[in-house]
Amino acid sequence: MHVHILVKPECVEAFKTATLANARASVQEPGVARFDVVQQADDPTRFVLVEVYRDAAANVAHKQTEHYPVWRDTVAAMMAEPRTSVKFNQIYP
Repeated sequence: MHVHILVKPECVEAFKTATLANARASVQEPGVARFDVVQQADDPTRFVLVEVYRDAAANVAHKQTEHYPVWRDTVAAMMAEPRTSVKFNQIYP
């Protein structure tokens, strides 16, 4: 899953801090294969979270962790627009 996020310019550093804490906790979940946080090179207000779950149940479990709602609620006011996500099916490996 790719989660696209546009952050208010004045919130970029706070967003990064909150999101890195969430990512570090997320990779500790048994169902999370990968959780990358990337920032667009030519527009530092744009981020993509690259979330790879071992199965659909792991995505559901992720949203039930203690850290996910903390992140969601912390960053909600930092976003310049609602976040969007695109789900993918793994082809390789």
